[in-house]
Amino acid sequence: MPLRSDWSDENCPIRRALDVLGDPWVLVIIRDVLHGRGRFDSLRDNLGISEAVLSRRLNATIDADLLVRVDYSDGGRTRQGYAATEAAAELLPVLQHLALWGERHTVMPSGGGHMALIHRVCGNETTQGEVCSACGLTLRPEKMTWVKPWKNSADDLVPAGVLRVATP
Repeated sequence: MPLRSDWSDENCPIRRALDVLGDPWVLVIIRDVLHGRGRFDSLRDNLGISEAVLSRRLNATIDADLLVRVDYSDGGRTRQGYAATEAAAELLPVLQHLALWGERHTVMPSGGGHMALIHRVCGNETTQGEVCSACGLTLRPEKMTWVKPWKNSADDLVPAGVLRVATP
């Protein structure tokens, strides 16, 4: 028995979107790739996911045109990693709205802290997912930083050269 229905042929765009994005691993994989963690080992380690599950989910995101394989050099060897397509980059407002919703409507665990979404163009924190609440400009992955105090770090989304657009 399948775990869920196939909604790929549905008229409802929400069902079709959930057919692609409904697996919880997909959005956190996209989040990490947008943060520049496009190497298999980096994804596995940061997500705490098994290699088999990660491999299946990466293949599914490639099939859905959310990620593409890209070559990178590793100590003289050419290896393959993953980069976001424009379709994945367009998920930024969804991810940011989820983060903002989670800040407002879920209980923060002990040791957590407020995650700030910083628009690097104006330098201000935004309280919206699609346009900056401070300056009104459209938010793009390469212009965002997520400050995560529980990690003592700031994650820049899509460092230079990471975003790729898949060609048909």
